[in-house]
Amino acid sequence: MSYETRTATDEEVKHHSTRDESQFFDRKSRSIKPAKVAQSFSSLANADGGELLIGVEDDGTWMPFESIESTNDITSLAARVMRQEFYTVEYIKPSSKDGVAIMFYIDRHPNVVYTEADLAYQRIGAQNHQVVGERLEALKRSKGDSNYEATKTDATLEELENSTTMLTFMLEGTVFTEPSDFLKKNRLVVNDCGIVAGTLVFSDLPQAYLPNSGVKLYRYKTSGQEDRDHLDGLPETIEGPVTALIETTKRRVEEIVATIPRLDSSGFTTVEYPSKALHEILVNAFLHRDYGMRDYVHVRIFDNRIEIDSPGRLHGHVTVQNILDERSARNPLIQRIVNKFPEPPNMDIGEGLNTAFKAMEQLLLSYPVIEELSDRVRVTISHEPLASPAQAIMEAAKRKGSINNTEARQVTKIDQERTIRRLFEDLVDAGQLSRTGSGRGTRYFPISD
Repeated sequence: MSYETRTATDEEVKHHSTRDESQFFDRKSRSIKPAKVAQSFSSLANADGGELLIGVEDDGTWMPFESIESTNDITSLAARVMRQEFYTVEYIKPSSKDGVAIMFYIDRHPNVVYTEADLAYQRIGAQNHQVVGERLEALKRSKGDSNYEATKTDATLEELENSTTMLTFMLEGTVFTEPSDFLKKNRLVVNDCGIVAGTLVFSDLPQAYLPNSGVKLYRYKTSGQEDRDHLDGLPETIEGPVTALIETTKRRVEEIVATIPRLDSSGFTTVEYPSKALHEILVNAFLHRDYGMRDYVHVRIFDNRIEIDSPGRLHGHVTVQNILDERSARNPLIQRIVNKFPEPPNMDIGEGLNTAFKAMEQLLLSYPVIEELSDRVRVTISHEPLASPAQAIMEAAKRKGSINNTEARQVTKIDQERTIRRLFEDLVDAGQLSRTGSGRGTRYFPISD
């Protein structure tokens, strides 16, 4: 956590005075009560992060604090409520006014942030909402404060140790203990009942105990949005232990995709997606989903894309922007036990989505699009040429005269910082862009032919 002081121009003061409050921006009066400030801290930290400006009235009137020292109560409250490595503080001095406003730049926290009254809030749109009941439990799971995979189910030790899945695992794997010993030593059973992790991996039908742990598969004969009129038949329900779910779902998706015609310059062909990309995205969806949520993994196959929805928001400190670089396992026990299978689906732990991106690139297809929705993560793989993001960057750079990382994410719809950096590097290496500045001040300029 750092503190900085700077002078703001009249233009910036006007911007902050008229700026609309949103999911990522909250504005408060200097006379706000500490309990209300704590609610804003909690709300932004528990959602997607954002900015909190204190010192501007609701009507936009700039009413700053008399001095930096007069903000000490607020900064002390922030230090008590939030983790200091996940926010920064900036004191803003208007160039034509006395006093300072205080801006908090708050990152999404890897843990649930509570007020001093032990209440949790979450930013939804432009409002702070208290989180209670099942929503609070879901928030705890998404932050890693509770672990649903360790919850006991009604599956018995006898059922798990004698399942076909366990028998195959013992015969083909490298485990040399008895099934019951393996289950107990790996804490997959409690009081002779399977926990969620053990049930999902070794029950032949986990859905008997965890009804929504399967898959719903849809085929929409359209390139537009999902619509009942374009739904081809009834949705398929796929069930079974998690390793079988991954393989069965992948096989069915590939079978359906193989029937989709595509017209190009040589006539009708079939749509093709890299098998490795599909595999890794499905593995990610099953191994990192929130099994405490009463919902399925949803797979929607359109004429021009595949959408895979995994219940639960991104886990811990992982965001859409850093997902290719950061790791946080929601279900570490499931992940570890599945990795013990012969030819495990998660053989390259930690590299799944990177592998998917590379596989799409090798077929010259656009990168997967990762979205974090209110209660799920959606990954979309589209049958679009890879060149389109680079073209979008170049067109924007030529239109505006230059472009930076944030603007490139907006025009390409790609949120992953690593992917954008790679696109910029390729365009610089190709002699299409030149780079100036460093850090947040970096901009790229088109090179004239």
